[in-house]
Amino acid sequence: MKLGFIGCGNMAKAMLGGILKNEICAKEDVIATAKSEASRENARNTYGIQVTADNIEAAKSADVLVLAVKPIFYEEVIHEIKDAVDEKKIIISIAPGKTLAWLEEQFGKKVKLVRCMPNTPALVGEGMTGVCCNEEVSDAEMQDVLKILESCGKAEMLPERLIDVVVSVSGSSPAYVFMFIEAMADAAVADGMPRAQAYRFAAQAVLGSAKMVLETGKHPGELKDMVCSPGGTTIEAVRVLEEKGMRSAVIEAMKACVKKGREM
Repeated sequence: MKLGFIGCGNMAKAMLGGILKNEICAKEDVIATAKSEASRENARNTYGIQVTADNIEAAKSADVLVLAVKPIFYEEVIHEIKDAVDEKKIIISIAPGKTLAWLEEQFGKKVKLVRCMPNTPALVGEGMTGVCCNEEVSDAEMQDVLKILESCGKAEMLPERLIDVVVSVSGSSPAYVFMFIEAMADAAVADGMPRAQAYRFAAQAVLGSAKMVLETGKHPGELKDMVCSPGGTTIEAVRVLEEKGMRSAVIEAMKACVKKGREM
């Protein structure tokens, strides 16, 4: 399988790292484009892959082509490469807001399309990606795509109507988690802990808590209750978080995220 990337930003690099580490493709079978020579050289030196400034060259040579540019450039890029894309190639979109119907309209013909929403923890092999595809993609082809996406974390199929929800619950949510970690560290610093140490304690607490949810199968509320001793410190902190509207703030932020995603 020959794999191509149009664009070589953070998400493309995260995917490339996982793909090559897990030997999904040989580096000789991967090509990526980037506008700047510095970006192309960085990709060549880091991953040993082919690089080019020519999007059409990448589109022609790839069996599976990942559109890894920003959403605002999608229309321009698709119009540039559409004549180089035939009915055998699989196109993977990672852009929020760009539906399968919109993508097909831009290509102006039936194309094998996969729409997905990854997230930045893919950079450390812990990504979470929601995936859907059109009817042109066979089950066997979809399995190949999932292998690519799972090389840098986890991936799950779901209906396209839920992709915008994926944007809020996993695509954008690392930003919310980073804010939470930063806030906890700020509080620890205010109480005398050195900042670097505060970040380690807060981040490890979040990592361990997430792992408990995934590995125990227990409801998050049950796990929360396990920490809250009667009359103790934790329940007092939970009381204040509820009083300040933490739960509502998160819900409203995520609903705003979904709304914005659907408007893009």
